[in-house]
Amino acid sequence: MFETFHPLLVQNTPFLFFTGKGGVGKTSTASATAVALADSGKRVLIVSTDPASNLQDVFGMELSNAPQPVQGVANLFACNLDPEAAALSYRESVIGPYRDKLPEVLVQQMEEQLSGACTVEIAAFDEFTNLLANESFTKDFDHILFDTAPTGHTLRLLNLPTAWSGFLDDSTHGASCLGPLAGLDAKRELYAKTVDALANPDQTTLILVARPDEASFREANRASSELMHIGIRNQLLLVNGVYDSALKGDAVSEAFYSKQQQAIASMPTELADIPTYSLPFVPYSLTGMASLRQLFAPQRAMGQEEVPRTPIDALSSIQDLVDDYASNGTRVLMTMGKGGVGKTSTASLLAVGLVEKGLKVHLTTTDPAAHLMDRFQNSGHQGLTISRIDPVEQVELYKAEVMNNAGELDEEARAYLEEDLRSPCTEEIAVFRAFADLVARADDEIVIIDTAPTGHTLLLLDAAQSYHKEMSRATGEVPESVRSLLPRLRNPKETAVILVTLPEATPVFEAARLQEDLKRAGIMPRTWIINQSLYGTATKEPILLEKARTEQPWIQKVSRELAETTALIPWQAVDSIGYDQIKQTISQ
Repeated sequence: MFETFHPLLVQNTPFLFFTGKGGVGKTSTASATAVALADSGKRVLIVSTDPASNLQDVFGMELSNAPQPVQGVANLFACNLDPEAAALSYRESVIGPYRDKLPEVLVQQMEEQLSGACTVEIAAFDEFTNLLANESFTKDFDHILFDTAPTGHTLRLLNLPTAWSGFLDDSTHGASCLGPLAGLDAKRELYAKTVDALANPDQTTLILVARPDEASFREANRASSELMHIGIRNQLLLVNGVYDSALKGDAVSEAFYSKQQQAIASMPTELADIPTYSLPFVPYSLTGMASLRQLFAPQRAMGQEEVPRTPIDALSSIQDLVDDYASNGTRVLMTMGKGGVGKTSTASLLAVGLVEKGLKVHLTTTDPAAHLMDRFQNSGHQGLTISRIDPVEQVELYKAEVMNNAGELDEEARAYLEEDLRSPCTEEIAVFRAFADLVARADDEIVIIDTAPTGHTLLLLDAAQSYHKEMSRATGEVPESVRSLLPRLRNPKETAVILVTLPEATPVFEAARLQEDLKRAGIMPRTWIINQSLYGTATKEPILLEKARTEQPWIQKVSRELAETTALIPWQAVDSIGYDQIKQTISQ
């Protein structure tokens, strides 16, 4: 299969960047690598720039933005650069001078423009650039490891000369990253040097971390392509959590192994050109020095005695949720969460369940990777209609509108605007009009939306309604469907927002951040669905059984601290395909 990864494979460059989608194990693999390099005699600093980082939990110590020694490991230091705090400070540095000079409503709009993912990314880049430029830090370390690398979009944006020009100061064309880049001219040279260091194969190794599943491989392939495009070519792929063999006779174990093998066999062909290594699936939590050192040692022997699982609070099922939504008059359901947690399959289960209650349902998705028609194999029900908002199509229409309304621009200004329109913010705004039109259908049927806009986007468009700024920048008007959308989404009697997560640290933390984001927009998620839980299966295979026990704290955290209602969906080997199979899954 793949050669087993060992930290000595990446000891030739001083800077190591770990990147990958949420929940793949970036923090744990970066931490274990840092410990192994320090144990080999290297002087090592590990830095997290991930808003959901649990680096301090991994090492069992409080961390700040100042490097400090890690107890129990000579030569190892750690710090946690909080990009959310950096973004807050950055927002204030930009907005502060205007607080007493502009109307309050305009200041509020500026604050919201600087509340999105782009601002956090730029702030995080600024933080680790300041660290890399500080020779008092870098000269003292053989290796600096970064948990979470900047995206290709951020690095391309910082490479564009126009991003630093006066075009930003007087642009009226609505560039979605306008706010985050304001006032950065003083650091142009510093940022350019940092980007050059990232592209230097003698200085930087980029480690793409993935799980052996299709969604994770797709994200690794996308990130690899984006970063290759801007010159970061010294990459390797680390497939984390490979389940080596199955226990015969244990249906869950056999299916778990088979599912991984199928995903590995269908990896994107572009990844074949990248050196690829693997790490084994381990059931224990990668916290504390013993576990971190164990990751690169032979897998520990499992105990033969069966330890009973701790009982957890009573949880709902999908059928319970269906019964509730059918009886209380809910008209709009939105499934939300990070990629790979199962939003589409969850939305499909709810749709079929409600149709079986005799209700008319329209199911739609804004997820470019979701293929609802394939999922139902044209074997639907007369009470169910299905559609898809094509983000690519909507983005191209939106880009054309913005570029057309921008008027005459010089080559650099046009390059900046084109790059800016590749940002995640652009896609959210572009699909929003189609999304609003679909929600308007809830007058006549239940509408279920797989992957809804974030709270940040909702607030930006709320500002547009008041100040005719954001949405009208391309079309000159705000559609009535948009104007009436937020009141409907904020009404809990009409709309239910459902957060989907996995029973693991990173997906739970990310869903919790999304929940806070939605609260800012006046939308209160009340239901969480914990998907693909081994705790909910009957496996007896020792490794999977121990993994099921490690899920318990996260299930408890969701049910006791984060959600009013928590539902659990057991791990399934494959997604339910076809109306009848989906219906059968609901009743299990």
